[in-house]
Amino acid sequence: MTGEHNVGMTKHWTPLAFVYLALSLAGLAGTWSYNVIAIIQLRDLVGDWVNSGPAVSSLTVDLLIAAVAGSILIIVEARRLGMKRGWLYVVLSGLTAFAFTFPLFLAMRERTLAAARTPAARPPLT
Repeated sequence: MTGEHNVGMTKHWTPLAFVYLALSLAGLAGTWSYNVIAIIQLRDLVGDWVNSGPAVSSLTVDLLIAAVAGSILIIVEARRLGMKRGWLYVVLSGLTAFAFTFPLFLAMRERTLAAARTPAARPPLT
């Protein structure tokens, strides 16, 4: 493996991007471990969310509002930074988990910001 190839694999991966990526993977594993249990047990997912008592309902509303605000942030920030297919993170959150897609977006955002800070990303002065 050449040094150049190795640099390309970690290009623009900052420590913060790795933290976000780790959180993303933890979000995917944490949510889907419970989703798989619910699927195997043939549970009523929506019924469990809304009929599990006031504390669970409070947490559900809390996370729902945070997910909506985060989804808006994803769309706006992706457009602002010129990131392609920002909407895909929002769609994937419905298929996987917002706890997975939001930190994943933040990791990719951090990489985009790091790339913009590198001299090679800046156009030459004429």
